[in-house]
Amino acid sequence: MKIAVLPGDGIGQEIVKEAVRVMEAFRSEGYPIEFEFASIGGKAFDEAGDPLPDSTLKLARDAQAILLGAVGGVQYDSLPRPKRPEQGLLRLRKELALFANLRPALLYPELVSASTLKPEIVANLDIMIVRELTGDIYFGQPRGIRVNPAGEREGFNTMVYSEPEVRRVAHTAFKIAMKRKCKLCSVDKMNVLETTELWRETMIEVSKEYPEVSLTHMYVDNAAMQLVRNPKQFDVIVTGNMFGDILSDEASMLTGSIGMLPSASLDAQGKGLYEPIHGSAPDIAGKNIANPLATILSLAMMMRYTFAEERLAGRIEHAVRQVLGKGLRTSDIFESGATLVSTSQMGDAVVAAL
Repeated sequence: MKIAVLPGDGIGQEIVKEAVRVMEAFRSEGYPIEFEFASIGGKAFDEAGDPLPDSTLKLARDAQAILLGAVGGVQYDSLPRPKRPEQGLLRLRKELALFANLRPALLYPELVSASTLKPEIVANLDIMIVRELTGDIYFGQPRGIRVNPAGEREGFNTMVYSEPEVRRVAHTAFKIAMKRKCKLCSVDKMNVLETTELWRETMIEVSKEYPEVSLTHMYVDNAAMQLVRNPKQFDVIVTGNMFGDILSDEASMLTGSIGMLPSASLDAQGKGLYEPIHGSAPDIAGKNIANPLATILSLAMMMRYTFAEERLAGRIEHAVRQVLGKGLRTSDIFESGATLVSTSQMGDAVVAAL
Protein backbone atom coordinates (compact mmCIF):
# COMPACT_ATOMS: atom_id res chain seq x y z
CA MET A 1 0.00 0.00 0.00
CA LYS A 2 1.83 3.07 -1.27
CA ILE A 3 0.35 6.24 0.21
CA ALA A 4 1.19 9.92 -0.31
CA VAL A 5 0.58 11.96 2.83
CA LEU A 6 -0.18 15.67 2.33
CA PRO A 7 -0.90 17.32 5.71
CA GLY A 8 -1.44 20.79 4.22
CA ASP A 9 -2.25 23.83 6.32
CA GLY A 10 -3.72 24.76 9.69
CA ILE A 11 -5.02 21.82 11.68
CA GLY A 12 -4.11 19.55 8.78
CA GLN A 13 -0.73 18.93 10.36
CA GLU A 14 -2.26 17.80 13.67
CA ILE A 15 -5.09 15.62 12.42
CA VAL A 16 -3.01 13.82 9.78
CA LYS A 17 -0.46 12.98 12.47
CA GLU A 18 -3.10 10.92 14.28
CA ALA A 19 -4.15 9.08 11.11
CA VAL A 20 -0.50 8.28 10.42
CA ARG A 21 -0.31 6.68 13.87
CA VAL A 22 -3.12 4.33 12.81
CA MET A 23 -1.15 3.40 9.67
CA GLU A 24 1.93 2.80 11.83
CA ALA A 25 -0.12 0.52 14.08
CA PHE A 26 -1.17 -1.58 11.10
CA ARG A 27 2.38 -1.60 9.76
CA SER A 28 3.65 -2.92 13.09
CA GLU A 29 1.26 -5.85 12.59
CA GLY A 30 2.96 -6.68 9.30
CA TYR A 31 0.75 -4.92 6.77
CA PRO A 32 2.86 -3.61 3.84
CA ILE A 33 2.09 0.09 4.23
CA GLU A 34 4.51 2.69 2.86
CA PHE A 35 3.94 6.42 3.08
CA GLU A 36 5.82 9.55 2.11
CA PHE A 37 5.10 13.18 3.03
CA ALA A 38 4.88 16.24 0.78
CA SER A 39 3.56 19.80 0.95
CA ILE A 40 0.41 21.20 -0.62
CA GLY A 41 -1.60 24.39 -0.31
CA GLY A 42 -0.31 27.40 1.58
CA LYS A 43 2.63 25.53 3.07
CA ALA A 44 3.73 24.51 -0.43
CA PHE A 45 3.38 28.09 -1.64
CA ASP A 46 5.54 29.30 1.25
CA GLU A 47 8.20 26.69 0.43
CA ALA A 48 8.09 26.57 -3.36
CA GLY A 49 5.91 29.43 -4.58
CA ASP A 50 3.29 26.98 -5.88
CA PRO A 51 0.33 25.39 -4.02
CA LEU A 52 0.96 22.17 -5.98
CA PRO A 53 4.68 21.76 -6.67
CA ASP A 54 5.78 19.33 -9.36
CA SER A 55 7.38 17.12 -6.70
CA THR A 56 4.09 16.81 -4.82
CA LEU A 57 2.17 16.03 -7.99
CA LYS A 58 4.71 13.35 -8.94
CA LEU A 59 4.45 11.74 -5.51
CA ALA A 60 0.66 11.75 -5.78
CA ARG A 61 0.80 10.24 -9.28
CA ASP A 62 3.15 7.46 -8.14
CA ALA A 63 1.11 6.61 -5.04
CA GLN A 64 -1.90 4.30 -4.97
CA ALA A 65 -3.77 6.62 -2.60
CA ILE A 66 -3.38 10.09 -1.09
CA LEU A 67 -4.21 11.13 2.47
CA LEU A 68 -4.84 14.88 2.73
CA GLY A 69 -5.32 17.11 5.76
CA ALA A 70 -6.68 20.52 4.76
CA VAL A 71 -5.56 23.58 2.81
CA GLY A 72 -6.07 27.31 3.16
CA GLY A 73 -5.55 30.28 5.44
CA VAL A 74 -6.57 33.94 5.56
CA GLN A 75 -2.97 35.02 4.92
CA TYR A 76 -3.26 33.63 1.39
CA ASP A 77 -6.54 35.31 0.41
CA SER A 78 -4.78 38.23 -1.27
CA LEU A 79 -2.67 36.03 -3.55
CA PRO A 80 -3.49 35.80 -7.27
CA ARG A 81 -6.12 33.11 -7.70
CA PRO A 82 -3.77 30.51 -9.33
CA LYS A 83 -1.46 30.75 -6.31
CA ARG A 84 -4.10 30.29 -3.60
CA PRO A 85 -3.98 27.06 -1.55
CA GLU A 86 -7.37 25.84 -2.77
CA GLN A 87 -6.16 25.93 -6.37
CA GLY A 88 -3.53 23.36 -5.49
CA LEU A 89 -6.24 20.96 -4.35
CA LEU A 90 -8.43 21.66 -7.40
CA ARG A 91 -5.47 21.06 -9.71
CA LEU A 92 -4.60 17.82 -7.92
CA ARG A 93 -8.14 16.50 -8.39
CA LYS A 94 -8.08 17.50 -12.05
CA GLU A 95 -4.58 16.15 -12.80
CA LEU A 96 -5.42 12.78 -11.25
CA ALA A 97 -8.91 12.64 -12.85
CA LEU A 98 -10.55 12.18 -9.45
CA PHE A 99 -14.06 12.65 -10.75
CA ALA A 100 -16.21 10.92 -8.11
CA ASN A 101 -16.44 12.45 -4.65
CA LEU A 102 -17.96 10.23 -1.96
CA ARG A 103 -19.35 12.10 1.03
CA PRO A 104 -21.04 9.97 3.70
CA ALA A 105 -23.35 11.61 6.23
CA LEU A 106 -23.44 9.05 9.02
CA LEU A 107 -24.76 9.87 12.47
CA TYR A 108 -23.29 7.79 15.27
CA PRO A 109 -25.90 6.89 17.92
CA GLU A 110 -23.71 8.45 20.63
CA LEU A 111 -23.88 11.83 18.85
CA VAL A 112 -27.61 12.15 18.16
CA SER A 113 -27.87 15.04 20.60
CA ALA A 114 -25.08 16.91 18.76
CA SER A 115 -27.32 17.46 15.73
CA THR A 116 -29.34 20.68 15.57
CA LEU A 117 -32.32 18.67 14.28
CA LYS A 118 -34.70 16.67 16.46
CA PRO A 119 -33.43 13.18 17.32
CA GLU A 120 -36.39 11.48 15.65
CA ILE A 121 -35.49 13.22 12.37
CA VAL A 122 -31.81 12.21 12.28
CA ALA A 123 -31.50 9.04 14.39
CA ASN A 124 -29.86 6.22 12.38
CA LEU A 125 -29.08 8.61 9.52
CA ASP A 126 -26.82 7.04 6.88
CA ILE A 127 -26.59 8.85 3.52
CA MET A 128 -23.94 8.66 0.81
CA ILE A 129 -23.63 11.65 -1.52
CA VAL A 130 -21.77 11.04 -4.78
CA ARG A 131 -20.64 14.36 -6.26
CA GLU A 132 -19.09 14.75 -9.70
CA LEU A 133 -15.85 16.56 -9.02
CA THR A 134 -13.96 17.61 -12.14
CA GLY A 135 -16.58 19.26 -14.35
CA ASP A 136 -19.48 21.72 -14.07
CA ILE A 137 -19.28 25.45 -13.45
CA TYR A 138 -16.08 25.23 -11.39
CA PHE A 139 -14.05 24.20 -14.43
CA GLY A 140 -16.14 25.33 -17.40
CA GLN A 141 -14.72 27.81 -19.91
CA PRO A 142 -15.03 30.67 -20.69
CA ARG A 143 -14.96 32.34 -17.30
CA GLY A 144 -13.78 35.63 -15.88
CA ILE A 145 -14.66 39.26 -15.19
CA ARG A 146 -15.13 41.66 -18.09
CA VAL A 147 -16.60 45.03 -19.01
CA ASN A 148 -19.85 44.77 -20.97
CA PRO A 149 -20.91 47.13 -23.82
CA ALA A 150 -22.58 49.41 -21.29
CA GLY A 151 -19.22 49.91 -19.56
CA GLU A 152 -20.23 47.85 -16.51
CA ARG A 153 -18.17 45.07 -14.95
CA GLU A 154 -19.75 41.61 -15.00
CA GLY A 155 -18.60 38.20 -13.91
CA PHE A 156 -19.32 35.08 -15.95
CA ASN A 157 -18.86 31.34 -15.58
CA THR A 158 -19.85 28.43 -17.78
CA MET A 159 -21.78 25.38 -16.58
CA VAL A 160 -20.96 22.48 -18.89
CA TYR A 161 -21.09 18.68 -18.75
CA SER A 162 -20.35 16.17 -21.48
CA GLU A 163 -22.28 12.93 -21.66
CA PRO A 164 -19.18 10.78 -20.88
CA GLU A 165 -18.54 12.86 -17.73
CA VAL A 166 -22.08 12.24 -16.50
CA ARG A 167 -22.03 8.60 -17.53
CA ARG A 168 -18.89 7.70 -15.57
CA VAL A 169 -20.10 9.25 -12.30
CA ALA A 170 -23.49 7.62 -12.86
CA HIS A 171 -21.83 4.19 -12.99
CA THR A 172 -19.98 4.94 -9.75
CA ALA A 173 -23.22 5.98 -8.02
CA PHE A 174 -25.18 2.98 -9.24
CA LYS A 175 -22.45 0.57 -8.12
CA ILE A 176 -22.44 2.14 -4.65
CA ALA A 177 -26.24 1.95 -4.52
CA MET A 178 -26.00 -1.75 -5.40
CA LYS A 179 -23.91 -2.31 -2.26
CA ARG A 180 -26.38 -0.43 -0.06
CA LYS A 181 -30.20 -0.30 -0.33
CA CYS A 182 -30.48 -0.13 -4.15
CA LYS A 183 -31.95 3.36 -3.93
CA LEU A 184 -30.45 6.24 -5.93
CA CYS A 185 -31.74 9.81 -6.11
CA SER A 186 -30.31 11.98 -8.90
CA VAL A 187 -30.44 15.70 -8.14
CA ASP A 188 -30.63 18.26 -10.95
CA LYS A 189 -32.38 21.45 -12.08
CA MET A 190 -33.47 20.26 -15.51
CA ASN A 191 -36.55 22.51 -15.58
CA VAL A 192 -34.31 25.55 -16.15
CA LEU A 193 -30.80 24.28 -16.97
CA GLU A 194 -30.07 22.43 -20.20
CA THR A 195 -26.84 21.12 -18.65
CA THR A 196 -28.84 19.17 -16.10
CA GLU A 197 -31.44 18.16 -18.68
CA LEU A 198 -28.60 16.20 -20.29
CA TRP A 199 -27.63 15.00 -16.80
CA ARG A 200 -31.09 13.51 -16.19
CA GLU A 201 -31.34 11.93 -19.65
CA THR A 202 -27.95 10.26 -19.15
CA MET A 203 -28.85 9.00 -15.67
CA ILE A 204 -31.99 7.39 -17.05
CA GLU A 205 -30.01 5.77 -19.86
CA VAL A 206 -27.37 4.35 -17.48
CA SER A 207 -30.07 3.11 -15.11
CA LYS A 208 -31.05 0.48 -17.71
CA GLU A 209 -27.82 -1.32 -16.85
CA TYR A 210 -28.80 -1.50 -13.17
CA PRO A 211 -32.39 -2.77 -13.08
CA GLU A 212 -32.07 -3.68 -9.39
CA VAL A 213 -31.60 -0.04 -8.43
CA SER A 214 -34.60 2.25 -7.98
CA LEU A 215 -33.73 5.60 -9.61
CA THR A 216 -35.61 8.77 -8.64
CA HIS A 217 -35.06 12.41 -9.55
CA MET A 218 -35.33 15.61 -7.52
CA TYR A 219 -34.74 19.29 -8.21
CA VAL A 220 -31.88 20.70 -6.16
CA ASP A 221 -33.99 23.26 -4.29
CA ASN A 222 -36.41 20.55 -3.17
CA ALA A 223 -33.50 18.26 -2.26
CA ALA A 224 -32.05 20.98 -0.02
CA MET A 225 -35.41 21.28 1.74
CA GLN A 226 -35.94 17.52 2.03
CA LEU A 227 -32.51 17.02 3.62
CA VAL A 228 -33.65 18.96 6.67
CA ARG A 229 -37.32 17.92 6.50
CA ASN A 230 -36.96 14.16 6.05
CA PRO A 231 -33.31 13.17 5.44
CA LYS A 232 -33.83 9.45 6.04
CA GLN A 233 -35.78 9.17 2.80
CA PHE A 234 -32.39 9.24 1.04
CA ASP A 235 -29.80 6.49 0.77
CA VAL A 236 -27.49 7.42 -2.14
CA ILE A 237 -27.64 10.84 -3.82
CA VAL A 238 -25.77 11.63 -7.04
CA THR A 239 -25.39 15.15 -8.39
CA GLY A 240 -23.10 17.59 -10.16
CA ASN A 241 -20.14 19.51 -8.80
CA MET A 242 -21.80 22.74 -7.66
CA PHE A 243 -25.01 21.20 -6.32
CA GLY A 244 -22.99 18.47 -4.62
CA ASP A 245 -20.70 21.01 -2.99
CA ILE A 246 -23.68 22.68 -1.32
CA LEU A 247 -25.82 19.64 -0.51
CA SER A 248 -22.96 17.60 0.97
CA ASP A 249 -22.09 20.40 3.39
CA GLU A 250 -25.75 20.71 4.35
CA ALA A 251 -25.97 16.95 4.91
CA SER A 252 -22.81 16.98 7.00
CA MET A 253 -24.39 19.26 9.59
CA LEU A 254 -27.26 16.82 10.10
CA THR A 255 -24.66 14.74 11.96
CA GLY A 256 -23.75 17.50 14.40
CA SER A 257 -20.15 18.18 13.43
CA ILE A 258 -18.10 18.29 10.25
CA GLY A 259 -15.23 17.05 12.43
CA MET A 260 -16.67 13.53 12.18
CA LEU A 261 -17.06 13.13 8.42
CA PRO A 262 -14.55 11.69 5.93
CA SER A 263 -14.57 11.82 2.14
CA ALA A 264 -13.08 10.06 -0.86
CA SER A 265 -12.37 11.31 -4.38
CA LEU A 266 -11.86 8.44 -6.81
CA ASP A 267 -10.65 7.90 -10.37
CA ALA A 268 -11.93 5.22 -12.73
CA GLN A 269 -9.52 2.60 -11.32
CA GLY A 270 -10.25 3.22 -7.64
CA LYS A 271 -7.20 5.34 -6.87
CA GLY A 272 -8.32 7.95 -4.39
CA LEU A 273 -7.68 11.14 -2.50
CA TYR A 274 -8.98 10.81 1.05
CA GLU A 275 -9.60 13.80 3.30
CA PRO A 276 -11.86 15.11 6.06
CA ILE A 277 -14.60 17.38 4.76
CA HIS A 278 -13.70 20.26 7.07
CA GLY A 279 -11.23 23.05 6.35
CA SER A 280 -7.91 24.08 7.83
CA ALA A 281 -9.50 25.96 10.78
CA PRO A 282 -6.56 28.34 11.28
CA ASP A 283 -8.21 29.81 14.38
CA ILE A 284 -7.57 26.59 16.33
CA ALA A 285 -4.42 25.40 14.56
CA GLY A 286 -1.60 24.44 16.89
CA LYS A 287 -3.87 24.20 19.94
CA ASN A 288 -4.21 20.40 19.94
CA ILE A 289 -8.01 20.62 20.13
CA ALA A 290 -9.11 19.70 16.58
CA ASN A 291 -11.12 16.53 16.01
CA PRO A 292 -8.96 13.93 14.17
CA LEU A 293 -11.76 11.38 13.72
CA ALA A 294 -12.82 12.56 10.25
CA THR A 295 -9.24 12.09 9.04
CA ILE A 296 -8.95 8.69 10.70
CA LEU A 297 -12.26 7.66 9.14
CA SER A 298 -10.95 8.90 5.76
CA LEU A 299 -8.21 6.31 6.21
CA ALA A 300 -10.94 3.70 6.71
CA MET A 301 -12.50 4.76 3.40
CA MET A 302 -9.08 4.41 1.78
CA MET A 303 -8.74 0.86 3.02
CA ARG A 304 -12.21 0.02 1.69
CA TYR A 305 -12.30 1.74 -1.71
CA THR A 306 -8.68 1.72 -2.93
CA PHE A 307 -7.11 -1.27 -1.20
CA ALA A 308 -10.23 -3.47 -0.78
CA GLU A 309 -9.13 -4.11 2.82
CA GLU A 310 -12.61 -4.33 4.30
CA ARG A 311 -11.29 -5.85 7.50
CA LEU A 312 -8.95 -2.93 8.19
CA ALA A 313 -11.67 -0.41 7.32
CA GLY A 314 -14.02 -2.13 9.73
CA ARG A 315 -11.41 -2.19 12.50
CA ILE A 316 -10.89 1.56 12.21
CA GLU A 317 -14.62 2.27 12.25
CA HIS A 318 -15.16 -0.07 15.17
CA ALA A 319 -12.34 1.61 17.11
CA VAL A 320 -13.95 5.02 16.55
CA ARG A 321 -17.29 3.68 17.80
CA GLN A 322 -15.58 2.24 20.88
CA VAL A 323 -13.96 5.57 21.68
CA LEU A 324 -17.23 7.44 21.31
CA GLY A 325 -18.98 4.78 23.39
CA LYS A 326 -16.57 5.51 26.22
CA GLY A 327 -17.69 9.14 26.19
CA LEU A 328 -14.49 10.67 24.82
CA ARG A 329 -15.14 13.91 22.94
CA THR A 330 -13.12 16.69 21.35
CA SER A 331 -14.50 20.20 21.83
CA ASP A 332 -16.58 20.23 18.63
CA ILE A 333 -18.72 17.30 19.80
CA PHE A 334 -18.42 17.82 23.56
CA GLU A 335 -21.56 17.56 25.66
CA SER A 336 -22.39 17.46 29.33
CA GLY A 337 -21.29 14.25 30.97
CA ALA A 338 -18.64 13.45 28.36
CA THR A 339 -14.86 13.50 28.80
CA LEU A 340 -13.12 16.32 26.94
CA VAL A 341 -9.94 15.18 25.20
CA SER A 342 -7.33 16.77 22.95
CA THR A 343 -6.44 15.86 19.37
CA SER A 344 -3.54 13.66 20.45
CA GLN A 345 -5.53 12.06 23.28
CA MET A 346 -8.27 11.10 20.82
CA GLY A 347 -5.58 9.57 18.62
CA ASP A 348 -4.22 7.68 21.64
CA ALA A 349 -7.68 6.27 22.34
CA VAL A 350 -8.29 5.13 18.75
CA VAL A 351 -4.90 3.41 18.49
CA ALA A 352 -5.52 1.70 21.84
CA ALA A 353 -8.96 0.57 20.69
CA LEU A 354 -7.45 -1.04 17.58
